[in-house]
Amino acid sequence: MKKTLLILGMIMSSAFVNAQEIILPLWEGTPPLQEDMGLEEKAVEEGIIRIENVQIPQIEVFLPSKQMRTGQAVVIFPGGGYHILAYDWEGRDFAKWLNTQGIVGIVVKYRLPDSKSLTDAKEVPLLDAQRAVRLARHHAEEWNIDPSQIGVMGFSAGGHLASTVSTQYAHEVDRPKDAIDALSARPDFSILAYPVISFRDASAHSGSRRNLIGENASQELVDRFSSELNVTEETPPTFLVHAQDDNGVPIENSFLYYKALHAKGVPASLHIYPKGGHGFGFGLGKGPVEGWREVLLDWMKSIDIEQ
Repeated sequence: MKKTLLILGMIMSSAFVNAQEIILPLWEGTPPLQEDMGLEEKAVEEGIIRIENVQIPQIEVFLPSKQMRTGQAVVIFPGGGYHILAYDWEGRDFAKWLNTQGIVGIVVKYRLPDSKSLTDAKEVPLLDAQRAVRLARHHAEEWNIDPSQIGVMGFSAGGHLASTVSTQYAHEVDRPKDAIDALSARPDFSILAYPVISFRDASAHSGSRRNLIGENASQELVDRFSSELNVTEETPPTFLVHAQDDNGVPIENSFLYYKALHAKGVPASLHIYPKGGHGFGFGLGKGPVEGWREVLLDWMKSIDIEQ
């Protein structure tokens, strides 16, 4: 009898967990700007989970209990230089942490531009990011989300993608569309952690630039994917965090974006810590930067997102 109750309890516990985590493909059938070549995704766990060659982009939705939900949701783009996704370190782990604050966390497994199956690789990450935001709005009522409180969060190259969807949310490519495409892809706020922002020489992260637009991209493409040049009055309020000793992505990237936001009158909060390096994630064991998440939560509670 006790064994039966234990098994029943385990089943019920498993069902509860599964009910709180939802996995959905971004697209029905073969995603746009992609050919079905039978390629396979690769996932390797080396301290963190690294995912390469994404062929079926998806969102993984982490829902806090209904009693806790604040109405806010954050769509998360893990970093990895547009070559891999640091899927747990800069994705799932943050979604689970956001859940403890009553915030819905949505991790995006977006396609990476070095996949041979893509027909216009430079457009694909933004296309997936727009779709992820639209899907969050499409399911807002079902997931108890306020559709006017859907933000994006990105780390390193994922920060570049988050800033790109924040400035180019209305960008379109020629492709079939459905009813979800009628929804806005504009985030209501953005959170950028040690983000790649500029593809211009002085501040560029060469790996991200090379992987997204190639070695010898035109000046037009360099400028288009330098987010500081694309900020408008409609760019969402933004929280930026960076470490001064970041040798991977220079802090000038965050400075440039903050300066552009300030010039357009967009509410922005910039936080620079003296140490932390690149890819500090939660900042655990790295001194004062460990407290950046509490600063972020205070900002999320205080921002005026109704613009």
